[in-house]
Amino acid sequence: MNFLDFHHHKRGITDGIYNLHFEETIPDFPFSIGIHPQDIDADFEKKIHIVEQYALDENCFAIGECGLDGLIPVDSKLQEEVFQKHISLANAIRKPIIIHCVRWYAQLLKFRKVAQVPMIVHGFNKKATIGNTLLDHGFYLSFGKAVLQNVSLQNFVKDCPLNQLFLETDDADFDIKDLYETVATLKGISIEQLHLCIIDNLERIRNL
Repeated sequence: MNFLDFHHHKRGITDGIYNLHFEETIPDFPFSIGIHPQDIDADFEKKIHIVEQYALDENCFAIGECGLDGLIPVDSKLQEEVFQKHISLANAIRKPIIIHCVRWYAQLLKFRKVAQVPMIVHGFNKKATIGNTLLDHGFYLSFGKAVLQNVSLQNFVKDCPLNQLFLETDDADFDIKDLYETVATLKGISIEQLHLCIIDNLERIRNL
C-alpha cells in the first residue's frame, strides 16, 4: 500500500502533495506552490506572479506553503500582506491552502474568516489548547515526525477528529508508514482504515 504523504519535499514521491520550489519545473503529479514566510523579500510581487501562473496548472492541488512565522526577521505586516495575497488567489481559483505557522496562531485565526477554502496547518506539533482552537475554527491539521517522539502530541492526535487530520513527512527523512502505524494504534483502528479516512479528507478539500 502506498500511503498518502500530504506535504513533502521529495520529488520522487508521487503519492501526496509535493512542495514545489520556484526554480523547479512543474511536475506531472500533485504539487503545491507558495511563498514560505522566510522567503519573503523585496521581490515578493514577482514571486506572487509565479505562484499565480503555476497555480493554474491542473496538477496544482493547493496554495502554499505560506503563512505566518513569529521567529523570523520579516516584518509582521509584510507577512500578513503576502499571506492575504495567497488567500485571495486561493479563493479565486478554489484551491485549499497549506499553512506554515510559528507562534502567531492568534493572528492566523482572523485569516480563517476571509478564506473561502479549506485551510490546513501543516507540521502541527503544539499544545492541545492551540490545536483544539484551530479545529474549532475549521482548520485541518497535518501531523509529521514529531508524533513519533512526543507523548503529549500523541495524546492530542488520539483525540483529533479523523475528518480533520492529515499525515506528512515534510522535509524529514523517515518512512511515513511508521507514522500511519503509530496514529492508527493511537486511534484503535487499522492502518487501512486510517488511510481511507485521510483519502476521504483529501477528496473533501479537493471538491470544495
